[in-house]
Amino acid sequence: MALSQEFFHTELENSELEALHRSPSIEYSFYNAVRSGDMETVLQNCSEDAFINLEGTGVLSRDSVTNIKYHFVVTAALLTRYCIDGGLEPEQAYRLSDFYILKMDSCTTVRQVADLHHVMAKDFTGKMILQKKSSILSKPVMQCVDYIYAHIKERITIQDLADYTGLSTNYLSRVFKQNLGVSISDYIRQQKIEKATHLLKYSEQSIIDIANYLSFSSQSHFIQIFEGFIGMTPKKYRDKYYKSMW
Repeated sequence: MALSQEFFHTELENSELEALHRSPSIEYSFYNAVRSGDMETVLQNCSEDAFINLEGTGVLSRDSVTNIKYHFVVTAALLTRYCIDGGLEPEQAYRLSDFYILKMDSCTTVRQVADLHHVMAKDFTGKMILQKKSSILSKPVMQCVDYIYAHIKERITIQDLADYTGLSTNYLSRVFKQNLGVSISDYIRQQKIEKATHLLKYSEQSIIDIANYLSFSSQSHFIQIFEGFIGMTPKKYRDKYYKSMW
């Protein structure tokens, strides 16, 4: 039977059994909340577990876990496009989406997928909040932010950024601090530690491997900086969050 005929017969069989799809405005409001950086609305959506309320969203698989996984991929794809439309750097948005879809692939229950969805939604929203703040940043500071994101695995110096922007180290340091309220060095450390938290939560890399991956001078230096920002050691952080996710 041709697919068109199969679809026709399926429609006849299910026309009185399956509910109509709900209005897309419900989903649009969620995606717009993420794009606008409306963390309060996104947190409310997560607390209500709206993602696993699939009534009116269509059945993509008869298996409940596979079905919710398909919906997760759809949500990740739309969040990516909405956030890019809202000003998020495309490569960053796509990498974030790829990261969460790969993590979702290893989930084995509906609850795990839903919990990861909430983490993803809040992560995208947080990125959009930063994007709104960065819209008032000067061009050289934005260049620095982009450079740091793209080279986060490397050892980044103020001289590297000065060379990249064509400015003196003193002038760049002053403008950066005026714009973001932190020094370049502290900002680089913040971004490396944020990356480290993701690796500790979602990967099995050892602490020393993470320290090396992010180009810290030593494992002890990494632990010291991490504890200073997060308030606990990398080991305690992994014990608390890695196991709780799965």
